[in-house]
Amino acid sequence: MYGSEAVADDSDRTAFRRAEKKYKLYYDHNPKSSKKKKQTRPVDLSQVIDFKSILESFNRNGELPPGVFRLPCDSDRPVFCLEDRPGFYFIHGAISIEEQCQWIKESLTSFPQPPNRTNHNAIFGPICDLFIAAGERKVLVENDIPYPDGGSESNSSVSNVDGPRWRFCKEPSASSKGNTSKSIPASVLLRKLRWSTLGLQFDWSKRNYNVSIPHNKIPDALCELAKRMAVPAMPLGENFQPEAAIVNYFGLGDMLGGHLDDMEVDWSKPIVSMSLGCKAIFLLGGKSRDDFPLAMFLRSGDIVLMAGEARECFHGVPRIFTDDENSEITPLELQFSQQNDLCFLEYIRTSRININIRQVF
Repeated sequence: MYGSEAVADDSDRTAFRRAEKKYKLYYDHNPKSSKKKKQTRPVDLSQVIDFKSILESFNRNGELPPGVFRLPCDSDRPVFCLEDRPGFYFIHGAISIEEQCQWIKESLTSFPQPPNRTNHNAIFGPICDLFIAAGERKVLVENDIPYPDGGSESNSSVSNVDGPRWRFCKEPSASSKGNTSKSIPASVLLRKLRWSTLGLQFDWSKRNYNVSIPHNKIPDALCELAKRMAVPAMPLGENFQPEAAIVNYFGLGDMLGGHLDDMEVDWSKPIVSMSLGCKAIFLLGGKSRDDFPLAMFLRSGDIVLMAGEARECFHGVPRIFTDDENSEITPLELQFSQQNDLCFLEYIRTSRININIRQVF
C-alpha cells in the first residue's frame, strides 16, 4: 500500500487514483536550481475539507458548511459527520498535547518491540531497541557466528533463531577494514519502519489475524483512550473492546494507497484512528475505487472513527506535509523542548504516525 504505481495516463486511473495523484508530493525539475534544493510542486488545496476551520467557525457562529453536521452526543469535543458518508466521525483536537507526546514516544520505543511484529521481521527477524540504536548511531550487522544461549550485549538487540543472526554494533566496528559482513545503519532502518502491530497480530501474507502469534497486549491507557473515543460510533448499549492495533509510520514522500480495512468480524464496531505528528491529507472514497473521494486534513491529535457503511469505503493517505509552513507541529516542538526529548522531536518534525485500534471479534 505504500509508494505509488506507474500508470500510463489519467484515462487509465480510477477516480481514487486520480485524487491520489492530485495530492501526492511531486518535485519540479528546474535545471537552474541547486540539486540540493528541491522545489515542491504547488498543489491546489481549495477542495480539502478543513475540520479545524469548521470547528472555529462553528464556535463563533454555530454555522456548518453544507454536508457537515454535528453529532448530538456527550463527547468533550464536537463530533462532526458527513451526510453522504454514514458511519464516518471526525473529532478535531481530541487528544491533549501531553497524550500526543506520550503516544509518539510509545510508538517509537515500545510498540515496535518483540514479540510485536514490524515490516522488518521478514528480513531481519525481531529487532529490539531500534530507536535507541539509531540514536547511538549503531549499525545492524549480519553475524554468522553462533552465540551461546543468552548471547552477549552486542547481539542481544536482535533475536532470530531460524535465520542469519543480526546484531547492533557501533559504526567504527562495522566498517573496520576487512569486515565483509552485511550491514545497515539503524537510522536507515528507523526511516524504513512502516508498520508495527499491537495486540492480536495481523498476518499480512494471509490477510487475517493469527491468534497463535505471540504478542504484547495493547497498553491499558491506549485501550481506555480508544474506548472513550469510540463511544459516538458504537451501537447503543455496547462497549468497544480493543483487541488489535496497527501503527503506521510515514516519512517525507510516503503515502498509504487506497484500501479497505475489512478483516474484522463485526463492521458495526469502529476503527479508532489517531493522528500524530505532521499534518496529512486523508482521502475518504466510496464503495468503489471509481467513486471520487473526499479530501480532508488530518492534524496531530485528531481522531477519525469509521463504522458501519464507512467501513466499506476506500480510504488512504496520499500526502504528509513536513515543511514549516504546513506541518503544524509547533505545539509538539514546544512540548519536546527538553534535552531528553530532542530525539523524538527530530523524528516527528518530518514524520507522521497513525495508530488505528480495532475490535477483531
